[in-house]
Amino acid sequence: MKITGTIEFPDPKSRKSAARILKALSPDNLRSMESEISDERVAVRFHSEKIGSLLATVDDFLMNVKIGEGVEQTLEKENKREV
Repeated sequence: MKITGTIEFPDPKSRKSAARILKALSPDNLRSMESEISDERVAVRFHSEKIGSLLATVDDFLMNVKIGEGVEQTLEKENKREV
């Protein structure tokens, strides 16, 4: 049995941020995941034969996204201070 799941970033602001983070994370993509980045959609699709593997992959991915968001927010704050 193949299990699939998709995380999509729907609003325009989150899509822009998610696209930057996904591009940065793409070298670490596993064979069990695909990223789609376009003007209309930013999404990541996961698939696995085992639910435990799928959950572990999604958990790792979301942790990396959270770290990416933190880096992005820190850079934005620093840029505002410099202006």
